[in-house]
Amino acid sequence: MPHMQRQQICSRGQSSSHLLPLVLALLSLAALPSRASIEMPSNYKRPPQITTHPESVTVFSVEDLVMSCEASGIPPPSFSWTKDGKPFDPSADTELKVTKSLGSFAFYTLSNTMDTLKPYQGKYVCYATNELGTAVSNEAILKTDVPPTQQKEKKVTAKSDEGSSIVLKCNPPQSSMEPIIHWMDQKLRHIQLSKRVVVGKDGNLYFAHLTMDDSRDDYTCNVQYLATRTILAKEAITLKVNPSNSLPRNRRPHMMRPAEGESTYHALRGQTVELECIVQGLPTPEITWLKKEGELDESRTVKEMFDRRLRLNNISESDSGEYQCIAKNTQGNAKHTYHLKVEAAPYWKQIPESLIYGPGEKVRLDCAAEGTPSPTISWTRNGEKISGNGTKHAVIAENTSLILNNVNFGDTAVYQCQASNKHGTILTNTYVYVIELPPQIVTEDRKVYAVAEGQSASLECETFGSPKPKVIWDRGASYLLADSRVKTLTNGGLQIFNVSHDDEGSYTCSVQNSNLSITAELEVFNRTVILTPPKNLKVQPGTTAIFTCVGLYDTNLRIPQIQWRKNNQKLMESSSDEKYTFDGAEFIIANVEPDDEGVYTCEIISSLDKVEASATLTLCDRPDPPSLPQISDPKHRAVSLRWTPGDDHKSAILEYVIEFEDQGLKERGWEELKRVGGNQNHAVLSLWPYISYRFRVIAINEVGKSDPSNPSEIHNTQAEAPDNNPEDVRSESIDPDSLLITWEKMDKRNFNGPNFKYKVQWRRVVGSGPKWNESETNEPPCIVRGVGNFSAFEIKVQAINENGNGPEPDPVIGYSGEDVPLEAPIDVGVVLINSTTIKVAWAAIDKDTVRGHLLGYKINLRWTGSRGHHRTRRSREAETTVMEETGPNEVKKVISNLRPYSHYVLSIAVFNKKGEGPHSEPLPFDTEEGVPGPPTSLILDSPSETEMTLRWTPPAHPNGVLTGYLLHYQSITESDAGPLQKDEIDNPTITQFTLKGLDRHSQYRFFLRGLTNAGKGEPIIMTGATTLDGVPPSDISLSVGENSVNISWEAQKRHRNVGFYIHYLRKNGGSNWKKTEKVNSSQSFYQLRGLIPGSDYLLHFFYGNTSFWETDIKTEGTEMAEVQASIATQGWFIGVVSALVLLLLILLILCFIKRSKGGKYSVKDKEDGPMDSEARPMKEETFGEYRSLESDLEEKRTASQPSLCEDNKMCSEDTLNFNGSSALTTELNLDESLASQISRPSEGPEGFHGLPDNSPLNPTIIAPTTNGMPSAITILD
Repeated sequence: MPHMQRQQICSRGQSSSHLLPLVLALLSLAALPSRASIEMPSNYKRPPQITTHPESVTVFSVEDLVMSCEASGIPPPSFSWTKDGKPFDPSADTELKVTKSLGSFAFYTLSNTMDTLKPYQGKYVCYATNELGTAVSNEAILKTDVPPTQQKEKKVTAKSDEGSSIVLKCNPPQSSMEPIIHWMDQKLRHIQLSKRVVVGKDGNLYFAHLTMDDSRDDYTCNVQYLATRTILAKEAITLKVNPSNSLPRNRRPHMMRPAEGESTYHALRGQTVELECIVQGLPTPEITWLKKEGELDESRTVKEMFDRRLRLNNISESDSGEYQCIAKNTQGNAKHTYHLKVEAAPYWKQIPESLIYGPGEKVRLDCAAEGTPSPTISWTRNGEKISGNGTKHAVIAENTSLILNNVNFGDTAVYQCQASNKHGTILTNTYVYVIELPPQIVTEDRKVYAVAEGQSASLECETFGSPKPKVIWDRGASYLLADSRVKTLTNGGLQIFNVSHDDEGSYTCSVQNSNLSITAELEVFNRTVILTPPKNLKVQPGTTAIFTCVGLYDTNLRIPQIQWRKNNQKLMESSSDEKYTFDGAEFIIANVEPDDEGVYTCEIISSLDKVEASATLTLCDRPDPPSLPQISDPKHRAVSLRWTPGDDHKSAILEYVIEFEDQGLKERGWEELKRVGGNQNHAVLSLWPYISYRFRVIAINEVGKSDPSNPSEIHNTQAEAPDNNPEDVRSESIDPDSLLITWEKMDKRNFNGPNFKYKVQWRRVVGSGPKWNESETNEPPCIVRGVGNFSAFEIKVQAINENGNGPEPDPVIGYSGEDVPLEAPIDVGVVLINSTTIKVAWAAIDKDTVRGHLLGYKINLRWTGSRGHHRTRRSREAETTVMEETGPNEVKKVISNLRPYSHYVLSIAVFNKKGEGPHSEPLPFDTEEGVPGPPTSLILDSPSETEMTLRWTPPAHPNGVLTGYLLHYQSITESDAGPLQKDEIDNPTITQFTLKGLDRHSQYRFFLRGLTNAGKGEPIIMTGATTLDGVPPSDISLSVGENSVNISWEAQKRHRNVGFYIHYLRKNGGSNWKKTEKVNSSQSFYQLRGLIPGSDYLLHFFYGNTSFWETDIKTEGTEMAEVQASIATQGWFIGVVSALVLLLLILLILCFIKRSKGGKYSVKDKEDGPMDSEARPMKEETFGEYRSLESDLEEKRTASQPSLCEDNKMCSEDTLNFNGSSALTTELNLDESLASQISRPSEGPEGFHGLPDNSPLNPTIIAPTTNGMPSAITILD
């Protein structure tokens, strides 16, 4: 790309090519972060720049004194030094050795003793100078110090009592280095630290309380200094713990380091602060850290040394405040408050840029720094102070910015901005290069910028020149800067905020007063959005959590990446334990554990933008059971129950369920008594009398129920009289002359006391006066006999026990048992409404004869036969009965859906709960004639292309005397139907009708109805079309193999089946034409087999005596040399040879039998001897008789024929007419199904005189195929 950029720059510039090195050189000097990186020619001048500043150092040995400085510039800069603000020349000091090279300067000591190095302590500054200016380095401080050494110490023995606290002191040597303390034993193993035993920042070992196990004699403090790579082992300390005569007393926490109260801690911005709280106490206290008026920043806060130390990393002024450590145990607490005050050494907020300027320009170098206290800003030029007063050329504005008015070539220099406060000084170098050059545009032309809508687009137009070229942006006729979203940048670029699709297009950047310009293309894509963000999940441990994140992105961009984070840490799919699985939009966490809790973020990252959404995963579980259920405040039928809630496991308690157990009915188990809200821990319970209670409580949250709490103590309630009586008191009398009184049994909890019973009372409604009859029983029912049939009684049931009776019950009316009705309805009449509907009427029954509750009337309708059938026909048809019920107050009924033209017999009976009474006298009646049902069947047959014959069977239900038929038909298309045409058939005995003159191209719909004197019946509907004359197939397709060719075609719909033949000739065989068996046009496939591989064939398709299609084919494979016909291939010769082989085989078998039997033997011996097992199935006369070989063969031939020919069609005349061909031998091995297919062509469609084979009115008869086997003709050929 650098080469291309140079070409583009030259093509746009107007200057000559020899200016290019100068342009590129100056551009590299003024390089900004947005500018392209262009190599500067090595032979052009550059201002000096410090590349490696000297570093502060503490010297512990003579080898540590090294001070170096590196700088770049053309020509190479020279170096000079100051020490404590005064010039210092290392080369003039004989104790120092100087090393110089191109761009670097270093000096180190030649002395061998540390004493000679003390004069070199101080503050050093390096200066790099060439003809364009002087660059100044940061200040480096050099100090000397003596390495810490091992001091001779006395052995220390510490003693204390068990349970008390103690401190073992380390006392590391004083040094400018920060030591690292390790407490170890004599075997160099670390002392086990814990909340009870910790190491303080001072290096001491603190015991919150002592145990007997703490006694040992080798507590050794090892002090490590990293800078000098030394470890000093202190003298071992012996600790003796005196045993206590009793259990150590618990003690409240007490601060060991620092003391209780408050302290102030000063720190600088960017440092790491460690606050410490070491406490004593028994049991060992727990420590928590708090920040007043704020929360601890978990990303920068670390708790160490078992929470005894709080480390704050990279602190800032906002971390100032109060930090409190609180130590707690069961005996109390202790506190210490740190007042942290954070100040800051100077740090830059803005530094001036090194730029190139043209003569006469105004230069403003802005320099801003912050710190606590606020730093002061000063300026120097090439290391010399600039006052900014008394001249208008150089002005220091607002004590921070340096302004150079109307610059000239003499203002080219390196300027230093320095910020200082009591904590330090910082310095930055900035050069001003004044030169005059023609303008150039560095940014490439036609650059494409792709952004997503809503983002900011920054179009580059980087220019170069001195004075600085002025850039103008435009976009056609629109004025860009009129839009508040658009602004130009100081580097010449154009920035557009909140980009939309309307901003898409071309933008032109041009240099004012020149013909230089470039074009930038802005492409705006749809922003990526999250349609379905992940939702907060609460799951149980061990289950699976699934987060779903569905986004929408611009399809013109590549598919975005979905990145999941947990607590801002990237997650990767885990293959080993299958913990995390990323399945498209789903993120699956298997076997959720406590460590999986946190904030999960879905990031959808496209090539242009990124969106994210977060959700939390919280582990929750069933709550722990409540504890300590306590009964209090017993009152009349009520108590209060209190309990202590258990842990809710991060899912708030929704409610509590209070259950009770009746000690007298333990078989019922625990039953729910009451529910209260999850924010309560007590409930007032209403109780039943005379029950022994125990209570328990269950907590419920979103996850489920807790285990029950432990049961409470037993609480007994006092016995009382019943509060209520049984419900649903009623009479269910069934038997006549008896009264059965029953009710719903009361729950035992409503007995309210011992010896509970029911008091049953009854009396007649009429005639018996106010006296009640009563009886006591333990359970229902109560039966009273001898009370008459269906008499009305007042009845009531009252609950009683030893403590009294329940409330007085209200009586209800009940009846004694019913009996069947005595009489049948009279004055029964029938009115015919139409052929299927009648109206039945009767006189109301005397209710005294019902002997029960009148439920209604039952009407029996018995169908005895049709009026139009002969007696013999009716006798064959089963009688049917229809039952209709009415209400008790009805005396008429309309009955529909009767069969027309039929004989019926009607009777009516009364019924009550006991049953039906006697039926009325049978009333016969006849229904009128109705319209017939549809014909039973309809078959369409097309004898020609314009004729259609309809054949049908009469209606199964003529519903009268059939007078004829009515036929309607119409032509139909996919979108329309033609007019209906009508033919009326007056003769009811006709069952077929032929329509002529139909359109051979149309399809018809036929409607056939029966007729009676009552009208026309429902039609039977059939759709069909005439059958067209058969034609030979067209669109024939061939698939050629080595020995066969598959021939397929599309069978013509509606066409009759025709037969055709295929004639084929092998072109290079010299043979005659051969012909296949007849092929049916309806079968759509035929396989011609028996061809020779690699041969050319001519195929002619004949229908009748006309060829309708011809083609040439070439079989696949390699052509075989044809064997000349000889006597060996003739069928008769093969037959003779086969017979001779068979005879030879029989002779060999006979010889073998004779040899195995030991020679000749008589028939008598054979008959008397034992029969051979192999000969058992054969006839006996086959052995012992000496026959001619011909007779044996004749017998075998006649015996084998029935099994082959009697059951196999292959022995038919058509099949066996092979003229002695050997093909018979091969064909006899085929199965029966194939043999039947070979003989079937004689039974083809031509012999069928019914409907056409391929008629749309009948199923297609598919001609048999050969199933991949050769046809008989093929075999013969």
